[in-house]
Amino acid sequence: MMESYVQGSTKIKFCGLRTTEDVEHANALRPDFVGFVFAPQSRRAVSERQAELLKSHLEPGIIKVGVFVREDPERIANLLHAGTIDYAQLHGGEDAEYIRKLRELTDHPIIQAFRIDKKEDLAAAEQSEADYILLDSGDGGAGTTFNWELLKDFPRPFFLAGGLNPENVKEAIRLLHPYAVDVSSGIETNGKKDPEKMDLFTDRVRSLD
Repeated sequence: MMESYVQGSTKIKFCGLRTTEDVEHANALRPDFVGFVFAPQSRRAVSERQAELLKSHLEPGIIKVGVFVREDPERIANLLHAGTIDYAQLHGGEDAEYIRKLRELTDHPIIQAFRIDKKEDLAAAEQSEADYILLDSGDGGAGTTFNWELLKDFPRPFFLAGGLNPENVKEAIRLLHPYAVDVSSGIETNGKKDPEKMDLFTDRVRSLD
């Protein structure tokens, strides 16, 4: 199910969209993915009703990703089947058995997130049964980077997250050639999505294509 990766065509994911204004500006920039956070402990969390409203404003062709932390698989499957989201992103250290259970309920793509603190953390990511993997620092949305040198020669395509912003995303792409770059706090000002930063981030990524 994983798409083939072509170097120089790095995909963009704007995560943590919460308002129709966020979505409308994303529509103008056409990222490949947008993320709606369903983890209640996140300050970017949205309800199912809010996600439905945001989805209704989103242009067709932009993939909707739901971000979850140890959520009931049936709830995730229901959101996927309803079309509220297209992909499920697991951010709570879910194990292989959890992924297998979710696959029994849905055939929609799964992204599994991994916190990378040391080289050994990459082994689990490389062996993940998910369709996609996401490599992050901390618990997601913290706005801090990790040691990118750890990812040199990593053999599997990945979403790169953790502290990306308009100032460092070109360096990240040149160094690591990720399948996609995932940004949230790096396109915010005072906790809200900043259209100028969204513009600049997009321009910086696409200038390398």
